[in-house]
Amino acid sequence: MELKALKQFVDSHDNFEIRVITHSGSGFYQLELEDVEGARHMLTQRGKPMLFRSLDDVYLELKRAGIHRAYLVQHVPQDEVIGRDAHYSEPLASRMPLVF
Repeated sequence: MELKALKQFVDSHDNFEIRVITHSGSGFYQLELEDVEGARHMLTQRGKPMLFRSLDDVYLELKRAGIHRAYLVQHVPQDEVIGRDAHYSEPLASRMPLVF
């Protein structure tokens, strides 16, 4: 989903979730939108995934789109390596609310 489409989506929909995704050991963040039907859309720019270097950059871009809440999701590959189940989709185990 391009940034312009994100702004239009936010203006016309109420029920969606924004996720700020990062991987352990990475200094980059990506944005994902999940709509009410469960479809997931990565934020893109010219057809390529947008990467942000800091949470401040993420906050600025989301504020421009009219969004003031999101969830931080950090993927930790070590969970699978040591035999623990990954908890990417369980709300209390994998997401931290962000308000800006």
